[in-house]
Amino acid sequence: VNCIAPGHVRTPIPEALYQGKEELRAAQNRIIPVGRWGEPEELGRVAVFLASEASSFITGQTIVVSGGMTYFLTKLH
Repeated sequence: VNCIAPGHVRTPIPEALYQGKEELRAAQNRIIPVGRWGEPEELGRVAVFLASEASSFITGQTIVVSGGMTYFLTKLH
């Protein structure tokens, strides 16, 4: 069994929560090394990979899809 651990992803719920809060969104983008939130399709591509024969030797893993944000956050501690 493998797992996908997403970072910030542009979906309807966070879009609604951050509506009108552009300064907060910009601040969050600054701590994501790629400089933006992920798209649902990007997570989907990881899921397709994990479901494919190409990942047949990967098991028991958590694949972090965060644009590098989790790496950045670990450096803050």
